[in-house]
Amino acid sequence: MTLISRRSLLQGIGLLLASTALPSFAFAQDLPQGGRLVVAADSEPRNLNPAMVASNGVFFVASKVIEPLAEADASAEDGLAPRLAVAWEGSSDGLSATFRLREGVTWHDGTPFTSADVAFSALEVWKPLQNLGRIVLANLEAVETPNELTAIFRFSKPTPFQLIRNALPVVTSVLPKHLYEGTDINANPHNAELVGTGPFKFAEYKPGEYYRLVRNEAYWGEGQPHLDEIIYRVLPDRAAAASALEAEEIHLAAFSAVPLADLARIAQVPGIKVISEGYEGLTYQLVVEINHRREELSNVDVRRAIAHAIDKQYVVDTIFLGYATAAAGLFPQNAPEFFNPEVPQYDFDVAKANELLDAAGYPRGENGVRFSLKLLPAPYFNETRQFGDYLRQALAEIGIDAQLVNNDSAAHQKAVYTDHDFDLAIAPPVFRNDPAISTTILVRSGAPEGTSFSNQGGYANAELDALIDQAAETVDTEERTQLYNELQVRVAEDLPLINVAEWGFITVARDTVINVGNNPRWAVSNWADVALQQ
Repeated sequence: MTLISRRSLLQGIGLLLASTALPSFAFAQDLPQGGRLVVAADSEPRNLNPAMVASNGVFFVASKVIEPLAEADASAEDGLAPRLAVAWEGSSDGLSATFRLREGVTWHDGTPFTSADVAFSALEVWKPLQNLGRIVLANLEAVETPNELTAIFRFSKPTPFQLIRNALPVVTSVLPKHLYEGTDINANPHNAELVGTGPFKFAEYKPGEYYRLVRNEAYWGEGQPHLDEIIYRVLPDRAAAASALEAEEIHLAAFSAVPLADLARIAQVPGIKVISEGYEGLTYQLVVEINHRREELSNVDVRRAIAHAIDKQYVVDTIFLGYATAAAGLFPQNAPEFFNPEVPQYDFDVAKANELLDAAGYPRGENGVRFSLKLLPAPYFNETRQFGDYLRQALAEIGIDAQLVNNDSAAHQKAVYTDHDFDLAIAPPVFRNDPAISTTILVRSGAPEGTSFSNQGGYANAELDALIDQAAETVDTEERTQLYNELQVRVAEDLPLINVAEWGFITVARDTVINVGNNPRWAVSNWADVALQQ
């Protein structure tokens, strides 16, 4: 992620710049020491292990305790800053990747961190157990450890180092081998009571109340961390976060915990900052998922008609209040390494949509309805639910009767990913820096039944599958980029799903919090340089 791409994203979100303050960044020598940072948390993951569950809800807490090999950094080479690895290199044939590890690192229980921990995590956790690691490391067959500070990954097929490198922040959280080896990893108590190498140690969890992390006095980062404690106060009611900030009961609310509708007001409150930086590597995509098992939806002209019926700019302006940008394809626009602007677009055109449906053989009946569909918005964000209401109305304009089904998270996931009991669904997948990590799985066939966020619509296109597979084994970066450019065009033509909008999040913080939003994955990074003005 480059600084240029960050600027491009913000330029595309005009209202965002108009209503937010730039964060204050400070170097280590200027920072105060000590203090307790109190943060809003809107969920309580049962499993906090980021090596097994690569999700932002888990990373938000766990990334301060368990560290990856590298972290996103817009100012660093290839957009990566060292963490537990200090250098990395891929072989020209794509069959190996070598990592040089940081010296003098210890686990929170005092045990030295070594290459054996990396090998164990890669072979026993990331590849077999982690949702994203299964994809990135599918061809990993061995990890050699010639010494305690070197880990050499060996692949059975050529694996692009570009993919491995892009995956480092999200896939490579390292676990202590001595606490996991020989145990049932899924049931290991340290999945909740974390032991890591990070700047903060896990101290306490009170269900329904808070998580507490405390300073790691033996952290490898010189002079870090600056905080004594971090408290994640559980606030499932998002409206409560704004009140808690104003009352100075908490210092910070990330991931748009303060509703977008409240931002303009709270930005005027003395002592509070509204910050858009820090989510450039966490782009969410608003997507209409399509069940291709349904006869009408298996017709590409019907899918194109639905695309023409959606006014993306209206969605950006009224649902996201300008804190988003209209999507232009399968990959987000703030991923310039892969984004192809030369793909077919479906402008908002109700007349065109009606023509397509008539031509496809779905005329309106006497009641004006062509056919009915079951529409399931994901319950994770206010915006996905609001878009469900909008989409129902937009479909009515073209004679499609959409029946809304609003479920809680468990029921939604079962209906969409297990039972396929939907016609259209609304999802917010995350783009994680490389198409192979989290995006192509949305359109590739062959995923095991019940795999979440993996082509739950049952779409099958042998040509697209071949492109995805070829890109996954193409080592040459330019050739790989060309394959993804072609993939984006094919997806735009056939519409296995419809990309509607792309968005990051907003952090609201007291102005006493220093170094907020200073890397592209800030909310899920380690906060070793975050400080609190006393």
